[in-house]
Amino acid sequence: MTSDLESLKDTKKIVLTTFKRDGAPVATPVSIAFHDDRAFFRSYDKAWKTKRLRSNDSVEVAPATFRGRPTGPTVHARAVLLTGSQAEIAAKALARRHRVLQAVVVPLTHRVMSYRTLHYELQPRDPDVR
Repeated sequence: MTSDLESLKDTKKIVLTTFKRDGAPVATPVSIAFHDDRAFFRSYDKAWKTKRLRSNDSVEVAPATFRGRPTGPTVHARAVLLTGSQAEIAAKALARRHRVLQAVVVPLTHRVMSYRTLHYELQPRDPDVR
């Protein structure tokens, strides 16, 4: 992991900023987890942020409070959608780091609401690319 994403290792929540088609930023708090040198977050298929990520995988992330107030510097990254065994690694990492919220509450809610859970990996990106 590059030093940029390493700055997120001590936090459980980040503020994830995605971008609309017109370039307007939209910030959302999400849980983050790590496996080895990889950083992961999850969402669901009908969330607006996942729709924005389909058009533009560039994101900005920063450590944050539970409600999404940034507590540290912003890191430029890209959110890569994971599938198969890679998504399973992300799901297990999230469940280990957030034992109640990401191991029980979120998966159960997604199942009850008939959402498809999507897992993403954060990868470093040059801040000039958007």
